[in-house]
Amino acid sequence: MTLQRIAVIGAGAWGTALANTAVRAGRDVTLWARDPAVVSTLTTTRDNPRLPGVSLDERVAATGAIADVAPAEVVLLAVPAQHLRTAATALAPHVTKGTPIVGCAKGIERGTHRFMTEVIGETLRDAVPAILSGPSFAADVARGLPTAVTLACVDEPTAAALARALGSQTFRPYHTTDVRGVEIGGAAKNVLAIAAGIVAGRKLGASATAALVTRGFAELARFGRALGARSETLTGLSGLGDLILTCSSPQSRNFSLGIALGEGRPRGERLAEGAFTAAALVELANEKKIEMPIAAAVAAVLDGGMTVDAAIESLLTRPFRAE
Repeated sequence: MTLQRIAVIGAGAWGTALANTAVRAGRDVTLWARDPAVVSTLTTTRDNPRLPGVSLDERVAATGAIADVAPAEVVLLAVPAQHLRTAATALAPHVTKGTPIVGCAKGIERGTHRFMTEVIGETLRDAVPAILSGPSFAADVARGLPTAVTLACVDEPTAAALARALGSQTFRPYHTTDVRGVEIGGAAKNVLAIAAGIVAGRKLGASATAALVTRGFAELARFGRALGARSETLTGLSGLGDLILTCSSPQSRNFSLGIALGEGRPRGERLAEGAFTAAALVELANEKKIEMPIAAAVAAVLDGGMTVDAAIESLLTRPFRAE
């Protein structure tokens, strides 16, 4: 299967990075942006204010006409998780039956508790849903720095073809059919990264951070196993790998949001996916009777139902138990 023509929906930092990545892999790339001013800027200056210091590759065609993506053999949906349904609905009339649609957001839809491939399946019924996730910062990917991710589709030949289409010397997608495992890792790690940021913001020390990340991963794995994820996926790039990255760098919007909360500053970057996913993750966990105390504490802090200090105390005073 040769997938030469690729469309990227969403010209934010991640969409721009993926467009650069796909064109480096030798593909013909169209980047769609909703705002005409963004299209004009990308076309004339190749600069994106959302990704300072990185230019959009000259070979990428920027457009504001959604119909221009119709010839694409692959579509990458690089919009925030809570806007993915709207973007997919707008895209639906322009997609050929059987086209792989790759969700590139990490989250769970609020209200419906749907994962990204479920949203794609509901809105683009004739398409083939897939998901791209893993330890990757947009700035690194856009600059061509070495990055490895996971690309999942229930159809293994399609997953492998997508990995080949996007892969290059510096961008290494590993393919799998464990779609749910990849989606769970991406969604849960964002919430846990906010908790890690709170620990850093409160200056609770490296030992506390190590404990938080370790116990947080136990929550992620428990949730994943309950929903049918494979253990090797949860301990791989899209699970443990992404958790380590997101819980350790201020480049992470989720970690930075947690730092702001821990320091008692305004919530700051509300574009952090974890801020929107936390409640949905905890609600879904409660439905499945899965214990996720760290995620629950983060959701309570974000929703204003608990102070940071009360959340920390609630975790530190939990009953002693076997690991």
